[in-house]
Amino acid sequence: ESRSGTSRLLLLLAGDAHAGPGNRLEADPGDLVAAVAADAVGPGFDALQGGPGALAIFLLGCFLTAWIVGVAVCALVILFGTRAESSAWAAVNFLVMLAGVYYPVSVLPGWAQTVSAFIPLTYFLDAFRAGYGFEPAFAHPALMGFALSALYLALGHWALAAALTRSRRTGLLLKLSE
Repeated sequence: ESRSGTSRLLLLLAGDAHAGPGNRLEADPGDLVAAVAADAVGPGFDALQGGPGALAIFLLGCFLTAWIVGVAVCALVILFGTRAESSAWAAVNFLVMLAGVYYPVSVLPGWAQTVSAFIPLTYFLDAFRAGYGFEPAFAHPALMGFALSALYLALGHWALAAALTRSRRTGLLLKLSE
């Protein structure tokens, strides 16, 4: 009888009637989550197929992108108050779409591909896909992603410092703390 990885794990955790007593696995919830996730993306999917280096670069790129977005949102909230927060987070969904999370950037219209070229996450996704054998859309995608991330982090921290200075001068920082 063919069963998915999740089904096998659940049966072993609960005690399969055919396995007999005492044949249960001692597993933490992370094992179950991993098995369910593996079944969700399809049989035979291996996140490390592209190599641990590709996965590490991709994850670091995701963390850098989150850092950039977080600093930018903080600067906007300090400049414009809490009303800027919902607009900033909505813009993140647009950014993720343009970066090629849902589909390759090559299927976007020309203007959107140009905008995508300024998003670091685009390059990290391209590098990760290249680890799975897809043809990279950009030359040296990881290097470009790190270069853009460094630039945006420097600009973001400068903008945050400028926003703090301005909000101290205008008193908005005190209003936000109430």
